[in-house]
Amino acid sequence: MIKQVSLITLLLSSCAMATTQSEAEKLLAMPLDQSVTEHSQLQADTAANRLPQMDCLLTPSVDTNIASPVVGVIDKVLVQRGDLVKQGDVLVKLRSEVEVATLKLNRAQADYGQRTIKRNTELYQRKLISEQEKDEIIINNRIYGYEMEQTRAMLAQKTVRSPLTGVVVDTFLDPGEYVGEEPILQVVQLDPLYIEVVVPAKYYGDIVQGSSARVMLEAPLQTSHDAEVQIVDRILDAASGTFGVRLSVSNPDYLLPAGLKCSVSFAQ
Repeated sequence: MIKQVSLITLLLSSCAMATTQSEAEKLLAMPLDQSVTEHSQLQADTAANRLPQMDCLLTPSVDTNIASPVVGVIDKVLVQRGDLVKQGDVLVKLRSEVEVATLKLNRAQADYGQRTIKRNTELYQRKLISEQEKDEIIINNRIYGYEMEQTRAMLAQKTVRSPLTGVVVDTFLDPGEYVGEEPILQVVQLDPLYIEVVVPAKYYGDIVQGSSARVMLEAPLQTSHDAEVQIVDRILDAASGTFGVRLSVSNPDYLLPAGLKCSVSFAQ
């Protein structure tokens, strides 16, 4: 009886060894390219899960409070909230009666100087005036021209133009109010839009400038758009353990509003 049990145990051990050898042989017989492929797929799956979808926010690419380069009193505000403006469009005009009057005086002086030069050139050719008197006449006429250019520049400062193409967000002052150092109105640029993302520090180095991403907008739009990484902060915020990333998305028709929440998936 004891011999029979030992025989059965020996047979079971032999079967187990045979099974183990069979599995080992299968592994050794597996093609090398197949094992490499499975390893690459494992790395790809790991990379795909490395950067999760993150919350983000659409912001204007430029947000500027526009002020006047000179003090004065507002004559006209030519735009209002929500207006689309182009770079160079007139936004505000200040009262400029003094500059307009001064420019007229400068023009009259310059015209008189030109006639004086013409008359005295003939006198100089006939030796009726000296070289010094001729030079004084010419220099005075040039001074009149410089004064006219100065007045034109001062008059141009009374007109406030848009430094960018965008949308008027708000106006702060009305006609008749005094303009000092405070801004007159706010204009934002919405093409392109910036996408601001706060990323955990453990993902630092996984996002590089110039890489692409997919941005999904929340309601009411619920659309997705391609974006490009513009800035990756090089300084981590120690308090929160995060760093900032900025992307940009094209918005030529102003269909996407700033201030909308979104989520972003970075390409691997």
